[in-house]
Parts: sequence; C-alpha cells; structure tokens
Amino acid sequence: MSNVVDAILRRVHELCRDDTSGQVADYIPELAAVTPDGFGIALTTTDGYVYEVGDTRLPFTIQSISKPFTYALALADRGLDVVASKVDVEPSGEPFNEISLDPVTERPRNPMINAGAITSASLIAGRSAEDRFERIRASYSRYAGRTLTFNDAVYRSEARTGNRNRAIGYMLRSFDIIDHDPDAAVDLYFRQCSIDVTAADLAMMAATMANNGVNPRTRERALAPALVERVLSVMTTCGMYDGAGDWVARVGLPAKSGVGGGILAVLPGQMGIAVYSPRLDSHGNSVRGVAACRELSKRLELHFLHVTRAAKSSIRRRYVVTEAPSRKRRSDVEQNTLAAVGDRARVYELHGDLLFSGAETAVREIGDLDRELDALVIDVRGVDEVSDIARTMFEDLRQDLAEHGCVVGLVDPRAIMGHTTSSLDPADPAGRTYSSLGAAIQWAENLLLDRHCAGVRQPTVVTTAEHPLLAGLSAAQFDAVTPYLEKRHYARGDVIVRQGDAAAGLFLMLRGEVTSTAVAADGGKHRITTLSPGMSFGEMPLLMSVPFLLDMVADTPVDLVVVSAAHFQALTRDAPEIKLALLENLATGAYGQMAAVIRTLGRFDIGI
Repeated sequence: MSNVVDAILRRVHELCRDDTSGQVADYIPELAAVTPDGFGIALTTTDGYVYEVGDTRLPFTIQSISKPFTYALALADRGLDVVASKVDVEPSGEPFNEISLDPVTERPRNPMINAGAITSASLIAGRSAEDRFERIRASYSRYAGRTLTFNDAVYRSEARTGNRNRAIGYMLRSFDIIDHDPDAAVDLYFRQCSIDVTAADLAMMAATMANNGVNPRTRERALAPALVERVLSVMTTCGMYDGAGDWVARVGLPAKSGVGGGILAVLPGQMGIAVYSPRLDSHGNSVRGVAACRELSKRLELHFLHVTRAAKSSIRRRYVVTEAPSRKRRSDVEQNTLAAVGDRARVYELHGDLLFSGAETAVREIGDLDRELDALVIDVRGVDEVSDIARTMFEDLRQDLAEHGCVVGLVDPRAIMGHTTSSLDPADPAGRTYSSLGAAIQWAENLLLDRHCAGVRQPTVVTTAEHPLLAGLSAAQFDAVTPYLEKRHYARGDVIVRQGDAAAGLFLMLRGEVTSTAVAADGGKHRITTLSPGMSFGEMPLLMSVPFLLDMVADTPVDLVVVSAAHFQALTRDAPEIKLALLENLATGAYGQMAAVIRTLGRFDIGI
C-alpha cells in the first residue's frame, strides 16, 4: 500500500529526473560505457522496510562508496590506534585522487580520499591477496544482507588505467605508510571498488550503519557500535570530498559518494538512503544524487542537527499518588492518612529515548523535589532506548534520594534500565522493580502508610472467627455455621473465578491479596480493585443470580473460607437466623464495595 513516504520519493524523483547535467566517469572505460540516465532512489528504515522508486535494482560498481566499509574492517582488524597511526581523519579540501599527504603528519588526510582508502586496504588482515579480498566482499555482504558479486570487467578496466592510484601507492610506500608491496594494496583497492551493488543494496548498507552496525533484515552484526561512530564521523566531514562542507550544511547526513554514480547517506537511529545516477559534478559526486538528497533532507526533516524530542524533556506526566490511587481497597483510617500525606509519594512517567539531554532534564527536575519525599515511582514503559549514561544518572539519583529517606520504585517490565523485573509482592527482596504501574503505586501507598498511619490498619491476616462477615455471631452460632465453611488455598497467579462463571458462593479472605480484572472495549485488561484479608467477594452473583462480571486472580498466596452456593441455600433451611446475620453483615459492608467496583468498571467501558 502506497503511503506518504512513497509519494515523497516519487515527487523527488520527478523533480530531479530532468537534470541531465554532469558527465559519467569517462577516465575508466567501463564506466564511460554505462547508460548515463539511470536514476533510482531507495530509503531503508532501521526495522528493514524499503521504500524505492526508479532504477533501484540496476547493478553498478560500488567504487568509492566502498571506502567507509573497508575503513571499518581495518578498524576491526587492527584497532583504532594502529589505523590512526597510518591515516588521519581531517578533511582534505582537495580532489579525491590528489597525490599528497598532510605536510605535518605525513599521513593521508582521511580514509575517504584515495590515499587513505589504499592505506585502509593495506591494513586488511588475511593469509593471501585472495583471502583479503574475500574478507572485504563478505564484510560488504553482511551490510547488504545478501552475497555481493565481483565485476571482473570493471576491475580490469580500472587496473589498466589506474596509474595515478599506483603513484599514490608508491608515495605511501616511500613514507612507510604501507610497509609491503604497494601494488598489492592498490590492486586490492581496485577489486573492492569493482563489487557490484544496487541502490537498494546501498540503502540497506546505510540502514545497517544507522542501526548501530546490525543489519535490519538479517539481524547479523556487521560492525561494533563504537566503530560505527568513528566511521560515520569521518563520513560526515570527509565523505563528499571537497564538497563536504556544502553537503553538511544543506543535507546534514553522514554520506559517501562514488564515481559509479551512487550516493549513500545515513541518519543514525532512523534510516539509510541511497541514490543512483551516473552523471557526476566537478567534485565526482552524482548530480541527481546530491539534488535528491537535498530534497529528501528538506521534505523529511532529516538534517542530523535538527533538534528531536530526545533532546527535549523525557517527562510525559508527573503527579502525586492521591491523583491516581491504586486499586487496593483501604480502610477509612488508611484512606484518611493517604489523603493527608499522599503528596509525599510522586509518579514520573517517562517516554522517548533516554539519551543524555532527556535523562538530564528528568534527573534535574526529580533531584530538585522537596526532600520530604518518601517514595518515588519512575515509569519507563514508554521509553524506547536507554543510553549507558542515562542508566548511570538514574542510579546516582536513586542513591542520592535513598540517603534522604526516599525510596524509588521502577516500573520496567522489559528490564531496559538493567534491573530484573521482580514479583508484584512489595516484600520481594528484588525490591522495587514492578511490571505494572498499579503495583508500583500500591507499593508507594503501603510505604506511606507504614511511615505515617497511626490508626488501625487493614490486617494482613485474619482468622475465620475474626472475619467481618462472621462478626457478631455467638459462639454457638459460629459453631453451627462452621460445617458450612470450606477452607481453600490458592497459589499466586491462580484464577479463582472467571468472568462469566455462575455464582459460586461467598468468598471470605483470610490471608493474601486478590485482584479483580476485566477486559475493556479496547481489548485491554484492567485491574479493577485489590482485596485483602477481612474482605469478601461473590456476593452480587450469589444474591442476584447473575454470572461473575470479573476475573478474580490471586496476586499472592491466598487463604479463603467459602460458603458455597449450595451451603448458602441450605442455611435457609438449617439455620435461618445465621443466614439473616450474614445478610445483615453483607448489607453493612458490601454496598460500598460494589459501588466502588461499578464506578471503576464505568471508567473502563466494560459494559454492565
């Protein structure tokens, strides 16, 4: 299905197609013979989706676009220090085939001009010339996601006419930049330039660079992230030869051109772009390729100095826990306490990529909060990527807050912040990393209550006789009802009853927590309320003869006593006064409980 990106590529192709200025690279006979008006544009995203228009599947030789990839392989083979001792990374301001070295360092000025590229080729490891070339070809193929082939005719044409490059090779040997046969290094350079690619291949190679060195389709790693940064840096300043300054100002993407008519450009983290059109300008860059990249950069806002959301605030929402309380039912005393001290626990929801500036904004704001804070919940479910510096900054923040008595809970179901996701049980020794925001807020409320609630708390365990539903029964009545009570135990995660189940009886909670959940109209599963010891459920289905509206799930190990539906009916016959007492206790406590549930269900459009 065509979309806006397809339409933009077609429009750019139409705008640039009629420009027939420039000449093919006629100093290489095989390149002089190509059809000059071929023209294709390809764009590949970092998830591997390809947009293309025009002659994107037409093979041509990679030529100088090979230079960053051979430089990358040399870095991987020899290491940064060794390569840096042989070739600099400064713009030359000279034509790509200039026979010169830096007058101070006596090294090639960068690996994107021919002198630097021949030096890079000389550093490739291998047992033989053929082995070194096959390593280069295999490396390029990893970026492209398919096996690339060698164009022998172009190679022979370059070898016959490549005396200027041979002169560069001998110059490099005379300065000990190359320490072995310069003809072998130059020949390897001719061979790497003679590998066939298409615009679609180059777009995938660029997308692999954009994807931190991992091919978006094959998921194979082609280059280590640290080396990707090095290569893209040199491409930014040197990839377009003596036209690099204008390119950076008007396009703003790391790029490399080749006299075969190709241009490859990279937008880190987002996409790779390739254009094929053989007519070249005076710098040796594709005329249509440069024009198309300028248009794409402007229309798609691709300039790498454009300020993105990652450089802005990473905070999506901020609030205190009383503004979005958990679903756990609380006693009146607990609710009053939370109303009084709820601003001592805050929630921050983050989003986007946590790079330095986004993380810095969040850490600075959180660090400036009132030092009376007891609990902080940081929700990173909306975060896509976390840099190492961001992790360090948030860990330092956590330590600083802990020194001032504030404990941090992290909502991180994917463990992207480096902490293993723990149980929902706040007592879990893995601590305060939660898979849901509701569980984290419940933990923060518990912490506030532990520190500030002076009244009677909701019990963590009750005996059968202490349960409010049985309160007020005489000893004789309690003994009489005991045969109608069935003790049950459920493990954490067990579903006690399911939505749609028929009435199953009265469930009286003695230990643990049970959560009711429902599926909303949007298909999402929502936590409705969490019940604890001393509470009960099942009353509405039992008294109104309707099915359960919600799933009831054990959040922790749970102990219950159950008056089954059959036993509840039997009480009418065997002990009507006890049943009446139970009904009175239900009328006292159940109305408020069910009203709260119905209000919650209405917010999630459950449809009751």
